[in-house]
Amino acid sequence: MRRTVTSLLLGLLVVAGAGAAESAGDKTIRLHGRDGKVVAIGSVSFTPAGDKTAVKVTMDIHALKDFFLSMREFKCLEGGTEVLCHVPYPYKNPGTITATDLSWLEHQLLFFYKQPADFGAKLWNGVYYKLTPTATGFTGTPQAVDLNAIGAPPARLDLPPYGPAERNDMPAGARWFERLTID
Repeated sequence: MRRTVTSLLLGLLVVAGAGAAESAGDKTIRLHGRDGKVVAIGSVSFTPAGDKTAVKVTMDIHALKDFFLSMREFKCLEGGTEVLCHVPYPYKNPGTITATDLSWLEHQLLFFYKQPADFGAKLWNGVYYKLTPTATGFTGTPQAVDLNAIGAPPARLDLPPYGPAERNDMPAGARWFERLTID
């Protein structure tokens, strides 16, 4: 009986993950604050491409505020005790995902955080939302990365630079925007 339930649960996870990755169309990107506030910040277009799915992230410029930091404009969201700024991945990349590899979508959702009174961009305070498939899309939990690592092009443009070894889990509640969803 235990084996049957475990097999059933694993099967549902695989189906949910495959369905989310293979879906076509647009889904909304939302950030969830510690205070319960949910903010739609953009969308992802999913287009089937053989055994992969092409993804394109479009940020909603009306939901984000312009910040001029360290001689560069960033689209940011103020929430609670911090400012979260989107950092578009700057290099050519495959822009595709599979049911088991969401890294290029995760790389299009890079952010950094700073305190409202801080001056300049704090790229060492990078936030990488590790995505997990759900029945309706994806949910992301924040991990720490140093965005200075993408200041120069990586040696291979076909490999995502932020693998598991370059990311660290953040304690629960460490970030104001503690979750990202795509659905």
